[in-house]
Amino acid sequence: MNDAHLHMVVNHFPIIGIILGFGILIAGMFLKNNSVKNTAYCLFIVGAIFAFVSMSTGEGAEEMVEDMPSIGKEIIHEHEEMAEKLAIVLYLLGVVSIAGIYTNTKKHAQAKLVSFLALIIAAIGIFLGKETGTTGGEVRHTEIRENAGTKTETATTAKEENEKNEE
Repeated sequence: MNDAHLHMVVNHFPIIGIILGFGILIAGMFLKNNSVKNTAYCLFIVGAIFAFVSMSTGEGAEEMVEDMPSIGKEIIHEHEEMAEKLAIVLYLLGVVSIAGIYTNTKKHAQAKLVSFLALIIAAIGIFLGKETGTTGGEVRHTEIRENAGTKTETATTAKEENEKNEE
C-alpha cells in the first residue's frame, strides 16, 4: 500500500466523523447525557488522529499524481490549503474533546461551556470538511470541477488525436 492508497483510505473518516460527532453531540446536549456527549468527543478525537494520518500521507499522494494529465499542481495546492485548515480545526477539536471528557467525568461546572465550544468548532470543521472533500475529489474527478462543462486544451488535444487515429 503506497501513500496515495493510504491517503484515500483514511481521508474520509475525519469528514464523516465530524458530521456524525456533531449530530451525536447535539443529541447529548439535548438529552443532557454525558455518555452521549463523550461518544461525540471520542469521535472527534479519532477524527483528529485520522486527520494527522491523512496529512502525513498527503505529500506522498501528491508526488504520485501531480504530473498526471488534467491534474496539475494548482488543483492539488488548493486541496492542500483546505486540508491544512481542516486539520488545525480538527486538532483543536480533539483537544477540546479531551477537555470535554475530563469536565464531564469530573462533573465540572464548565462542562456545558466546553460542549458549546466543541459544537461551534465542529460546525466550522464541517464547513471546512466539505470544502476539503470537494477540492480533494476534484483532483481525480474532473467531472465535479467548476469548469467541468468547458473544453480544456488537454481534452481538445486528446479528442483531435482520437479522431486522427480513427481515420
